Amino acid sequence: MSEEEHYLELSESPVHFEHASSVNNVFFDEANKQVFAVRSGGATGVVVKGPDDKSSVAFRMEDKGEVKCIKFSLGNKILAVQRTPKSVDFINFIPDYPHTEFSQECKTKNANVLGFCWTNWNEIVFITEQGIEYYQVFPDKRSLKLLKSQSINVNWFQFCPETSVVLLSSTVQGNVLQPLSFRNGAVSKMPKFEIELPVVPKPAKLSLSERDVAMATIYGQLYVIYLKHHSRSANSPSAEVVLYHLPRDGQCKKAHVLKLNTTGKFALNVVDNLVVVHHQSSQTSLIFDIKLKEPDCAVSHQPVLPARSIAPYRIALAGPAVVPAQPPVPQLYSSSWSVFQPDIIISASEGYLWYLAVRLPPTVNLLQDKGKLMDFLLRRRDCKRVILSVCTQILESADRGSLPVVATVFDKLNQVYKEYLEAEQSYTQAMESGAGRGNAAQKRPIRTQAVIDQSDMYTHVLSAFSENRDVCHKFTIAVLMEYIRSLNQVQITVQHYLYELVIKTLVQHNLFYMLHQFLQYHVLSDSKPLACLLLSLESTYPPAHQLSLDMLKRLSTANDEIVEVLLSKQQVLGALRFIRSVGNHDNVSARKFLDAALQTGDEMLFYTVFRSFQQRNQRLRGNPAFNQGEHCEEHVVHFKKLFGEQAVLKPATV
Repeated sequence: MSEEEHYLELSESPVHFEHASSVNNVFFDEANKQVFAVRSGGATGVVVKGPDDKSSVAFRMEDKGEVKCIKFSLGNKILAVQRTPKSVDFINFIPDYPHTEFSQECKTKNANVLGFCWTNWNEIVFITEQGIEYYQVFPDKRSLKLLKSQSINVNWFQFCPETSVVLLSSTVQGNVLQPLSFRNGAVSKMPKFEIELPVVPKPAKLSLSERDVAMATIYGQLYVIYLKHHSRSANSPSAEVVLYHLPRDGQCKKAHVLKLNTTGKFALNVVDNLVVVHHQSSQTSLIFDIKLKEPDCAVSHQPVLPARSIAPYRIALAGPAVVPAQPPVPQLYSSSWSVFQPDIIISASEGYLWYLAVRLPPTVNLLQDKGKLMDFLLRRRDCKRVILSVCTQILESADRGSLPVVATVFDKLNQVYKEYLEAEQSYTQAMESGAGRGNAAQKRPIRTQAVIDQSDMYTHVLSAFSENRDVCHKFTIAVLMEYIRSLNQVQITVQHYLYELVIKTLVQHNLFYMLHQFLQYHVLSDSKPLACLLLSLESTYPPAHQLSLDMLKRLSTANDEIVEVLLSKQQVLGALRFIRSVGNHDNVSARKFLDAALQTGDEMLFYTVFRSFQQRNQRLRGNPAFNQGEHCEEHVVHFKKLFGEQAVLKPATV
């Protein structure tokens, strides 16, 4: 398989720890993403490796027996260690607090502690065979206070650190699940629900095991993920993954079924809101996107892409040359792998923790439906570069027949763009009105990589495409107009540089009749930059001058620009008539018009303009003379030189 086809990869810099052995036990804490390497019960050292240096620490503790579970509270403040079925020990790691161990036995008689979870830096829940015990830890007093306890028969439990929800398995078969939510020292009992098990004979034993269930947040919603293995008596021989949506309020319901179309041993990760299912025997993985709906089926999902293995991996080794007998490549899909949510794979036997990641470039050629591909990419975290490259690729290989595909892609991009603009506008309005101040719910919208704006498209796709000599110019114009149409459809104001690109392309190919039509029917929206561009085309296309003036008039905010254009063309009387038509004659600079008239060398034109402004002075101030502030002294001298000192004031015809 070529390197281009692997759409999953392990992180380049894995967390390296001392591998599991007869003297070294390895534990993983899903909440803090920390690996604990415990040698000789901690007596010869505990090395904690986390995702960053801050979460990594090394220490020793007294060997008081085999460690069953070990976890830090948030921020590495308090260490909890379980060595016996009845109690949990605690060690302070807060500076200036006593480091002496203290212990807490579970309160429920005849119950064993199955495990524990930190829900806050100083709050911990014990899960026993008979329920839960929720404690607050007082590190200064080296004691715990019971906040809440609940009784329920428990087979096993799962914990989702992102949402602080504990899932308890109860009943004989284990398929009735009771979720509990922990927040700010309080426990909320969420509605319990039942997992549908395959029909098997003699079900009077634990049928739902801990390894077949996971909890993960997908698209901001909490799901209980159940790996449903096939049963010989069932109609469907292949396995499937069933997602139960677990809302904070309301009943948990079966929401999605992911069809695996095979049987065997599986493991699950959730990466970038994709459910990744690893199949051990074929050494391949499948990815599912629950937002990509299958036609005519609201619940069932097929894999988004064909099954592929994780990209081959080579561990970078430091130091002297490696002995050839040493395998530099870890075994992928090893039976010793442990998979944790959301995106962690651990090989305890080799001493590595990897983060699983999705590679987007290989998906481009594996997903042929470009509309579906765009839906898929727009929901991914690092999608911008790939989306822009897909747009370029589509345009380079497209022809007029594929314009509907291009339109679909543009519409999908601009819908996301519009949603972001609306959210930004809503936030701005809330801030200006004061309604959003101090309101935690009113957060500034995050601009994700999926927001491809006009500047992105212009810079990375359309400008280069418009210069491609191998593409028919009519198709180029059709594509540019399709993008403008798509922006207009979602009511996004089109930036002038896109119109400029259209006009330059039209002019380049002498398509002036099409340019005239686009302007006449307002396909290209009026703007000052566009009007100025049209003016610059006058030498190539003379009607562009009038088209520009017409556009400036329609804008009604461009009166100054129209005057400047007319004066630059020495159309002084035209400028004077225009300024009167918009009622702005009383405010314009007389000197500007007199300068323009003087430059023409037409004495009668100068006379007419001069008399016109004398009339204005008479009407406004009762005196035909110019004020000193108007700086028209040289023009008065010139007028006297041409027409004499005693020239009679008479109405000027303009």
